[in-house]
Parts: sequence; C-alpha cells; structure tokens
Amino acid sequence: MSIRGLKKKQPKTFKVKVITMDAEMEFSCEMKWKGKDLFDLVCRALGLRETWFFGLQYTIKGMSTWLKMDKKVLDQEIPKEDPVSFRFLAKFYPEKVEEELLQEITQHLFFLQVKKQILDEEIYCSPEATVLLASYAVQAKYGDYDPNFHEPGFLAQDELLPKRVLRQYQMTADMWEEKISAWYAEHRGIARDEAEMNYLKIAQDLEMYGVNYFPIAQNKSDTDLLLGVDAKGIHVYSRNNRLSPNKSFEWSGIRNISYSEKELTIKPLDKKAEVFKFFSSQLKVNKLILQLCIGNHDLFMRRRKVDSIEIQQMKAQAREEKARKKMETQRLAREKQLREEAERAKEELERRLFQLEDEARQANEALLRSQETAELLAEKAQIAEEEAKLLAQNAAEAEQERQRLEITALKSKEEKRLMEQKMRETELIAVKLVKESDRRAKEAEHLKQDLHEAREAERKAKQKLLDVTRLNYPHVAQYSSHSPADTRDVNLDKGSGKMDLKDVDLKRLSFEIEKERLDYLEKSKKFEDRLKELKSEIHALKLEEKQTGLYSHWNEVLGSLGNAPSWMKSFEAADLLDINLRKAFPAYPLTATSSWPCTNKSQQAVPVEKSAFQTNALVASSVGTGSRKQMIKVQQHDSDVIYI
Repeated sequence: MSIRGLKKKQPKTFKVKVITMDAEMEFSCEMKWKGKDLFDLVCRALGLRETWFFGLQYTIKGMSTWLKMDKKVLDQEIPKEDPVSFRFLAKFYPEKVEEELLQEITQHLFFLQVKKQILDEEIYCSPEATVLLASYAVQAKYGDYDPNFHEPGFLAQDELLPKRVLRQYQMTADMWEEKISAWYAEHRGIARDEAEMNYLKIAQDLEMYGVNYFPIAQNKSDTDLLLGVDAKGIHVYSRNNRLSPNKSFEWSGIRNISYSEKELTIKPLDKKAEVFKFFSSQLKVNKLILQLCIGNHDLFMRRRKVDSIEIQQMKAQAREEKARKKMETQRLAREKQLREEAERAKEELERRLFQLEDEARQANEALLRSQETAELLAEKAQIAEEEAKLLAQNAAEAEQERQRLEITALKSKEEKRLMEQKMRETELIAVKLVKESDRRAKEAEHLKQDLHEAREAERKAKQKLLDVTRLNYPHVAQYSSHSPADTRDVNLDKGSGKMDLKDVDLKRLSFEIEKERLDYLEKSKKFEDRLKELKSEIHALKLEEKQTGLYSHWNEVLGSLGNAPSWMKSFEAADLLDINLRKAFPAYPLTATSSWPCTNKSQQAVPVEKSAFQTNALVASSVGTGSRKQMIKVQQHDSDVIYI
C-alpha cells in the first residue's frame, strides 16, 4: 500500500476546545464522532469515572444547551467556529455530596463550579455563610494558616465574597480579610479535599443549590413563573422569589412528563391529582427541561437501587483511598509534628549556642575590660599617691598661709585699732582747727574794724593838720597846694604826738600779729605733715584690706562714724576759714593758686611815701592738698609791711 493510499484512508477531523473549571484542553475529533465519543475522551483526559454528573455545554443564539450523547457532534446545532468551544460542567447535582462524590477529581470540579456560582450570585448565600465558605476555600488553596507566612494583605488578589455582600456592608478589604482569617486559623490540620468537601456540605443546604431555572407561564401570553429542576424534583417559583417554591413535584410523585411544542405537561403519580401544564417561550426550552428531568429522575431512581458492581468498586476504592489518605495525613501530621519539634529543638540549641557564644564573648570582653580596669586602677593609684603628696604639701602650705593670715589678721586688727585712734585724734585736731579758724576770722574782723578806725583817725588828723596849717602857716599851705608830698616834713607838736602814738600802737600790733602768724604757720605745717602721714597709712591699710577681705568691714566702720569721715571735715573747716576771710576782706581778691608768702604782682606791696600815711591791705589764700595758708598784709608806709 502506497503512502498516498494511507493518506486517503485517514479520517477527517475537526478541532474542539474544552474548558473545565481550572483548565483548557484541545482535541481533534473525527467527523463521525457522536457526543458520547467526545465526552468519553474528555473524561479519560481528566481521569474522571463519575461521568454521570457531567456534560458538555455550549451556547448558541444566547441560550445554553447540552451536547446530546447519542447524536453526532456535527449534526447538532453547535457554534460554527474553529475550534469549537465546549464547557465541561456538572449537569446534575448529588443529593448528598459526602456519599455520592467518590473521586477527588469529581469533588474538586464540583467545588470549583459551586464556588463560582456563589461568587456570581447564581446561588444565594447569607453573608455569614459566605465568610465561612471563603475560609474553607482559603484552607483548600493555601493549606494551614501560618501568621509568619500569611501576612496581612495575602488575600488581596483572591475573589472570595460576592459583590452583593461587599456592597451590603461598609467594610474595607482589610476588615473582610481579618474576619476570614479568624475562621481560616481554626481550620488548621484540614487537608485540601476535606476542606472542599466541607465547603460542598455547607453549599448543598442552600435553597438555590443545584437548581436550573426556566421562565414559564400558565398561559401562552404571560411568563410570570419560574420552573426549577434539581435532584429532588420539579418546583414552581414566582419570578421575584427563587428561594421558596410555590409548588413542588418530587420525582417519586411524578408519573409522566411530556411536551407538545411549547406546552409541557407534568402528570402526578396520583391519578386524582391535577395535571400541571405550562408554556415556555421556545420549543428548545421544553426539550432542555425534559432532558434535565429525565437525567435527574434517572439519578434519583439510581440512588434508591442497589449499587452496581462498578459503583461498589468505586466506593471501595474511595474508602481505601480515604483510609490511605487519612493514614498518610496522620503520618504527615506526626512527621510534621516531629519536624516542628526538631526545628524547635534546633532553634533552642541554636539559641543556646548563640547565648553561650554571646556569654563567652561578653566574658572575653569583661576580661579585657578587667585588665584595662586593672591597668587604669594602677595608674590611678600612682596618680592618687602623687596627688596625696601634693595635697600633703599643699596642706602644709595652706597651714602656713593660715597661720600667716591669722598673724596678718591680728596685725590688721591692731592696725585698725591704731587707725581708729589716729582718726579720732585727727577729728579732734580738725575740730580745733575749725575753732581756731573761727577765732582767726573774728580777730580778722576786729582788725578790719581797727584798721578802718585807724584810717578814719588818720583822715581826720590829716584834715585837722591841713586846717591848722592853713590857719597858722599860710605859706606852707600855699606850698602844700603845689607839692602835697612835702607836707610830711612839717612837724607839729599836736599832730606829731598823736601820730607817734599811732605808730607805737601799730608796731606793737604788727609784732603780735607776726608772732601769731608764725605760730599758726608752724601749727599748719605740723598739721599738714600729720595729714600726709595719715593718708599714706590709710592707703597702705586699704591695700592690705583688699587682700585680706577687711575692706568691707572698714567701710562699715566708716559708715558707723557718720555720713562723712570726721577727718574729712578738717578740709571743710579750712574752706570755712577761707570764706570767713573773704567776708572780712571783700575788697581784696583771693586766688586758689597763690602760696604763702604772696607772689602775685597784684598782691605785692606797693611802695607809698610815709608822709602820705597811706595804708593798704591785701589778703591772699593758698589751697593745697591737706594744708591751707592764709595771709593778711597791712601796709602803713612803704617800709612798713605787716603780714597776717
């Protein structure tokens, strides 16, 4: 046979894409294959033996239809596309999932389909039940909860709750995750197939579980009812309530189901009961309803019969598989527990080793610190010994300084006492000087008056002399009018006697004044020397008091003597004497810069002829630091000068 002949005998095929709940598969189908051939191929590919629950579904003209098993695939109204798409879904639902679903793959496919129907809100579920179902779904996907691995936000990408529930409650994704994680943590130790079975056992109790709904009407014009077909029977619902049926027909109570075009008739087993008739929108809907009713009724009757050999073998294998998985689970649990214990022991040993290493490191560091501390202590001991020597030396010096300060304090006290005594003496001297100044001022006032009287007497005597001269010696008067200075050569007995008397008194007075002046000068000089000594002593005491801290005490002593030290009042007394002299001799200017005897030209004696009998008086004062000189000059003739 040639190669061309072989090619001619190869059957023609077409491509088919089958979509399961968790995978997509593509097959090449022969043109003559029936629906059962394709269905068996898919079941073999999946390893599925419980084939009676499933079917291949496709959508044509907006309506979902199941592929017929006894009819060729291409003879049915399938979509004209390449490849042709089919969905491998559960067509019939078991009454009790735990008893009827034997294979793990069957259970897994049912779990995925029911989960999708709940999330798509094809099956109504309360919010509390949805959270519990979501926790089993998380357990089936992620295994046991581990807080170290399953950190917050690990469920952010998973769709676990219906959108209706999310809209119903004002809760954030983190809050929902917290609720689901609380249930999820309680499922520790549950295997994946067990978690999926628990999910299905909760879902099978929901009112809309496994029900296929079709719009119907009791007459041809209205479609206000829904017909539901499930594993238990046929139910009639109002359009607004899919949870509670208005009327139900169990499979055990139905005798016959038939349709004629759009009319479908349900005959109860009880012949006396009313026959239920309804109308659908299309003939295809009636065919689909009848097909589902036949399949569910067959399964209903099959459950109530003795299991076939195949089913018994499958159940036995399922029991053995469950026992094996249980033992495997227990073994894994023990191994896991032992591994966890070993890991904990390892962690404890590592922690202990780390602790010992840390303790050894700390001990080494402590040893090094101890050695360093010992060296530092030795250095500190040496330094302390040297400091002790220095402190002993400083203590000896401090003791000597203390003794010296005590001696200095005693000397200072003695000097302070002597100073106070000298101050009292100085105050007494100042008081005496003030009194002496007052007395001198009074004497100067008396002398001024005597001088004034002497001038007045001299003037009167001159006037009388002139008068007598004019009367007794006219030629002399005439001559005197031409040269008055020659009148002094005239000697009269009356006048000369009185003049001689005045001259004697003035000479006596000048001698007394000169004597007193000399005494005053001597006393002033002594007083000035005494003041200089006191100033130098006070300056020396101030320097010592600044060093020994006695200066404040000295100020207190001075404050206790009065607002101003009394020895300062001696200078004020000298100023008072100057003022008194100015009052006594206002006609004679006094200069503060002049000294005794007067050296200013304005204060020098002006020579006057004796015959004129002119008398001038000048007063000069000189103010110096710590001394005062006062001078009164009385001049009667040009050769007679009297200093006061």
